[in-house]
Order: sequence, then structure tokens, then C-alpha cells
Amino acid sequence: VRELDLEQLWSSIGLVPQRGYLFSGTIAENLRYGAVPGQDLTDEQLWEALRIAAADDFVAAHPDGLNRLVAQGGINFSGGQRQRLAIARAVIRRPAIYLFDDALSALDVHTDARVRAALREVSADATVLIVSQRISTVVEADQVVVIEDGRIVGM
Repeated sequence: VRELDLEQLWSSIGLVPQRGYLFSGTIAENLRYGAVPGQDLTDEQLWEALRIAAADDFVAAHPDGLNRLVAQGGINFSGGQRQRLAIARAVIRRPAIYLFDDALSALDVHTDARVRAALREVSADATVLIVSQRISTVVEADQVVVIEDGRIVGM
């Protein structure tokens, strides 16, 4: 990591923060923000990312689909929908490193499990770091690190 150019490092990371931020525009435009510069994404690739993030159902249910308008910050979506769209945006690039910073917290346990199962398929060759307070989210991890007050208290 120390040897990589900062831009190269960030292009290797698919980051999904706890509060998945969306930009004004369309769902398709928001997903394309996650693409590698110059990457031309097809609608099929967008739908695949939405499927992985368990967001394809509510996007397909809207008459505008991928062209559905997104208000600034995504305020016209629920917290769970915003998180799933942010996850889809990170998945688009198929990064070497996924970093989910409590990004599944607004999802119910069933949707959380669906997203994690789909992510396992596409991230088999990637490093996945999940910050979570929910045990069920990290139970299948190769390694769990427990941090309290900024210090590792268990592994």
C-alpha cells in the first residue's frame, strides 16, 4: 500500500460508507460514477450490480427503471435503498479491495444475507473489509477483529 500511487490505491478500492451518498441525476448516472474512468458500462452490467446489491427489485418496479431520478443526497430513497445503490456503485468497478464501513446496517437481516451471498460470488479474488456492529454480518468472515476504544481487544 505504501508503494502505490494514491490515485492507483483509491482506484483499487470500492468504498461504501455507512451513509451511502447519492448524487442528483439518475440511478444509471449514480452507478456509472463508480466505474473506472473510460469504462463504458452496458445496461446489463448496471443491472448485474443492482442484483448483487439486492437493489434490482425496487429499481425495476419503478416505471423509469435505471432512468429514475435521484434527488441530491438520495433523499427520495429509504436508507436501505440508498445503501444498496451505493453498494451497487462500488461493485460496478470490481475492485481488488472492498471496504464496507457499516454499509449494511440499514438493511434488514434477510437483505443483508442476500447481499453478502451475492458479494461472495463477485469478490472471491478480492479483499473484503467489513466494519459492522451486527454479528450476523461478520460471522462468516475469515478473520474477525474486535476493536474497542480504538484498540484491538480480540481476534
